[in-house]
Formats: sequence, C-alpha cells, structure tokens
Amino acid sequence: MNVFFALLQAAQVAPEESGQSGDLLTPNGGLMFWTLVTFIVLFAVLARLVFPKITEAVEAREKALEDAIEGAKRDREAAAQALAHQQRQIEAARNEAQRIIADSRQTGDKVRAQMIEETRQQQQQMLETARREIEQEKDRAIAEMRREAIDLAIAGASKVIEKNLDDQSNRQIVESFLSSIPVGEKNR
Repeated sequence: MNVFFALLQAAQVAPEESGQSGDLLTPNGGLMFWTLVTFIVLFAVLARLVFPKITEAVEAREKALEDAIEGAKRDREAAAQALAHQQRQIEAARNEAQRIIADSRQTGDKVRAQMIEETRQQQQQMLETARREIEQEKDRAIAEMRREAIDLAIAGASKVIEKNLDDQSNRQIVESFLSSIPVGEKNR
C-alpha cells in the first residue's frame, strides 16, 4: 500500500515543475498513466469482489421477477377458471329457478282448475239438493192440500147428506177419487 502512495506522490508533479500549465483540457501523460492504472486496479478489485455479488443479486432479482410473473399467470388462470365455474353455477341456479317457477305455475293452474271443478261439483250438488228439497216440499204441500181437500169435501158432503158416515171410510173414498185425478187437473 505504501508503494501505491509513493507512486501517487511521484506522479503528482506540480504543473510549474513539469513546465506544463494547469489547463484541464491539455493532455498530461503522467496523469493519464496513473488514471489508467487506478482504473485497472479498481476494476480488478470490483470484478473479483463486488461484481459477482451484484451479478448474483441481479440474477436473483430476475428469477424472483420471473417467478412472480409465472405466479401471476397461474393466479390469473385460476381466477379465470373460478369465474367460469361461478358463471356456470349462476346459470345452473338461474335455470333451476326458471324450472321451479314454471313448475309452480303449472301446479297453481292445476290447483285452480281443481278448485273450480270442485266448486262446480258442489254447486251442482247444492242445486240438486235444493231441487230435491223443493220437490219434497211440493209433494208435502200437495199431500197437505189433499188432506185439507178431503176434510173440506167430507165436511161439505156431511152437511149435504146429513148423514154421518164414519170418517175412515169417507177418507178412503175421497183419497181414491183424488188419486184417480191427474196432477195437471188438480191445479185447475
């Protein structure tokens, strides 16, 4: 190291002693030699100690970047696959919902038609029941009118004859007479 400093001091010749002026643009052979030596020594030290570490760090950084890019590509592909899977699931759910709605409409239409049919049947049964009841009431009314007519006929006949026949035989005679008369003629 002392040799280096000694050479450096010897190379430093004052510009006045060497006979050259202190102009920076003027070439100086001694200065150029030592600058070149310093550069070569420094380059050798850097090439041996620093450049391998710098190269190693750059290569590690480059590998890390490549790994990150590959990871990003894999992640992008996985995200695209997940998105496609989600879209298929959404479409399947949408189709299922449409099917359920269609089934519900069909079921609703069937239930409505069934309820309408049941209501019609109940209405028909109610009408038939009402007709039967009306017919029964009509028959009862006719029977009641016959009894009253028989009673009136007997009362009228007993006053005319003034002979009292027994009620049972009189009733049988009048009932047989009235039953022989058609219904249409009774209303006249």
